[in-house]
Amino acid sequence: MAPETATVELAFSPLPAHVRTARLIATAVARRGGIEETLLDEVRLAVGEACSRAVEAHRQQCPEEPVRVELRDGGDRFVVVVTDRVPDDDPTRNGGTGPVDLAELNGELNLGFAVIAGLADDVDIASTPSGVEITMSWPVKKD
Repeated sequence: MAPETATVELAFSPLPAHVRTARLIATAVARRGGIEETLLDEVRLAVGEACSRAVEAHRQQCPEEPVRVELRDGGDRFVVVVTDRVPDDDPTRNGGTGPVDLAELNGELNLGFAVIAGLADDVDIASTPSGVEITMSWPVKKD
């Protein structure tokens, strides 16, 4: 099976002002993709939180690298993937890679992950040697 391609891809310099743009685009694509109006605020807030976390990490560690956002609106889920390129930005600080257990997150930095988990219908946070990838999804309404 071929990898799923993004409907919209964003790459932006790590400036807080660009987070608003990412939220607006994500909300527009979610609306067009069939997300219920009642969930659009959750999409907007979750994308904003994920992008803000990535921007802050980039500003501290690699300000020349862009933050990346993929929006996929095909199928029965609307999917948003926010990727940072901050080396060793392991949210669990356990030095491993792979999915993060949201129940184990604590501390000020990780409060953002808890907020994202509360807003998105499904969340996967993966730490890799090249950064953190936050995948969030919501159901698309059936006609």
